[in-house]
Amino acid sequence: MRQAVFVAPAKRGEVDRMRRAHASAAQQFRVSATGPEVWGWQGRTLGRRAGDCWLRIVSAEVDKAGGRLWEGTATADTHVPRSVPRPRLRGVLDWTAPDVAFRAELTEYVSVPPVTSGTPALDQDIALPDSWWSELKSALGTLATVPTDRESVRQNWVDRNFRRFLGIAPVRIRETTTGHADLHWANLTSAPLILFDWENWGRLPLGYDLGLLHAYSLAAPATAARIRREFGPVLDTDAGRTGELIALGQLLQACSRSVHPHLAPLIARQAEHLTGTPVPTP
Repeated sequence: MRQAVFVAPAKRGEVDRMRRAHASAAQQFRVSATGPEVWGWQGRTLGRRAGDCWLRIVSAEVDKAGGRLWEGTATADTHVPRSVPRPRLRGVLDWTAPDVAFRAELTEYVSVPPVTSGTPALDQDIALPDSWWSELKSALGTLATVPTDRESVRQNWVDRNFRRFLGIAPVRIRETTTGHADLHWANLTSAPLILFDWENWGRLPLGYDLGLLHAYSLAAPATAARIRREFGPVLDTDAGRTGELIALGQLLQACSRSVHPHLAPLIARQAEHLTGTPVPTP
């Protein structure tokens, strides 16, 4: 089961075009899409249940199609070990229309809902068993061993944005790992654990995934504290702190664009706790 985090594009023509593309993909895969529409960021993706499958299409301008985000789901399916719990990919289709490229991905349908719907952040504490935390540790530990040249977080982002959003000099990324790169509560199920949305996976700073999940838990203090207890051996290192700061900086950038504005003061407070420096005011 998947839930919408963002809304459909504002322009009616774009909505209709995505719906037609989705219907075309369903026809080519010989499936019937009957579930509710789930729109991705800025209407870039559209997914629906199709029997025991999930059918999602991705769109981009023709000259911007391809690359890391475009290929993420497919490369994760072939490169990430099956022991990392995620929906299995069953088929991929690519085609172009005037000025627009499409990719359709048919994956297995997961009936377990994500922890949150409509938002990646917790608004209250949740009770997760010890086994869930062990499963998450195991999944992230296995993922960390996957060799890849996919780069999810880059040093040049740090160099351009640390002073603007965190008020401190840029730091150097000295230790990286392979991670999910979008680890939040709308991409995780409770029991059993499943990780959704693999389009951005790749190399990233140690502590980035965990810092992101912790930031999305700041309105649920007991859960945030549990994350720090479970993953302190990573987050409490110099390298882990760097990764967490990058995650916080990127979230503050998103907040400056009116994404998750209610989280901004909590994220700013956490950043100031780590750096001892007030974040710049917008």
